[in-house]
Amino acid sequence: MSFFDSLKRAAGSALKKEAAKAVDDAVQSVGKGKNRSETFTFAAIPEDLAQLQALPEAALDSPFKTTALTVLVLCRYEQDPEGVIRMLDFLKGPGEVSPYEKQFLKERLAGKYYKPFSFFQGATPANGYVPTTPYTITVHENPYSFDNDGWAVLWLQSSGADHMRQIKLRKKPSTGQWFLSEIQCLSDIRVPVAEDPWA
Repeated sequence: MSFFDSLKRAAGSALKKEAAKAVDDAVQSVGKGKNRSETFTFAAIPEDLAQLQALPEAALDSPFKTTALTVLVLCRYEQDPEGVIRMLDFLKGPGEVSPYEKQFLKERLAGKYYKPFSFFQGATPANGYVPTTPYTITVHENPYSFDNDGWAVLWLQSSGADHMRQIKLRKKPSTGQWFLSEIQCLSDIRVPVAEDPWA
């Protein structure tokens, strides 16, 4: 083999390796989160399904919007649990709130209705998790949020917890909408100072 043939073969091999690496990197990055966040502001907590559907975010055309609306709706649970279930059914799209999920919400929120409020700006343990108005919430993604095609796991920071909490969503390809799949953000947080015997 001549020197030029060897050079040609080496160059071809290097090009193939670089091309393969570029394709592999592109495949690995498809759909992955980029540590982006989106902030939403709401004038009020919707009192029923009609008010929820009237919000521009109710288009559900991004998982960030669906996540923000899920937490907003949960803030109404103390006043109207059944109404909240109807709103969550809307956010679940083709799915619906299962009996297990209804019991889960009841157990996680009973006597601790402040939990969803803790994700909004201005809410702290010191003020009983009363957020400032208008209600403002920031939803976060991370590099693994979109690892599975058609699914998303987005994150929320509670002022009563050290680590972020998550909500899982699923995309309906025919409409491009993102629907609620699992509420995973209602673990216990620090109790309000007024309720803390050790405060």
